[in-house]
Amino acid sequence: MKILLLEDEVMLNESICEYLDSEGHHVESFFNGLAALEAIKENSYDLLVLDINVPGIDGLSFLEKIHELKIHVSVIYISALVDIEDISRAYTLGCHDYLKKPFHLKELSLRVDRIKLSSVVPRVHLRLCKNYSYDQENSTLLFNQEVQILTKRQAQIIDLLSRNRGRIVDFEQFQTYVWSEQIVDNATIRAEINRLKKNLKEDFVINVRGMGYMIDKP
Repeated sequence: MKILLLEDEVMLNESICEYLDSEGHHVESFFNGLAALEAIKENSYDLLVLDINVPGIDGLSFLEKIHELKIHVSVIYISALVDIEDISRAYTLGCHDYLKKPFHLKELSLRVDRIKLSSVVPRVHLRLCKNYSYDQENSTLLFNQEVQILTKRQAQIIDLLSRNRGRIVDFEQFQTYVWSEQIVDNATIRAEINRLKKNLKEDFVINVRGMGYMIDKP
């Protein structure tokens, strides 16, 4: 896994990097929240391991910032904080695990491996982007393996686009597949797709100007 580590204690930072690297992971480490924020804007990661009390921007605010950017990645918090409000806020923001300092490096590795196993997408699923996949058998959109609720029409749009990954779906195809019971113009189709895109946590539906829409093969 490609892991972003945010930890300002130098010795702990180096120890975590060394241990996780020895376990076959690739770790990019940061001591400052602002530096880590710039890095995640430019690069993709499979997992974030975040301390909370760090310079620049704290680990909790860091997660809020990347959600604003529609970046959603699995998170493990490592912190000496034991206040229930801090722990509650971490889980409310969507962290997957919370490890209290001090901890054994093997314990961290086990939790990393658990997240790695849970992120494996079954073969019947199509990977749409980093965190979204599509269950063809059940016609269901999944975000980190959790079902995303869509309207019937939005589900049909996702189904059509997912089964045509790498190919442009034109307006005539949307008309036939999604609006078969009525005649609609291109503006109506665009409006419905824009509503769908606003509901997504990652923007993987590409507007091909004057032609239609598509999902790239990741």
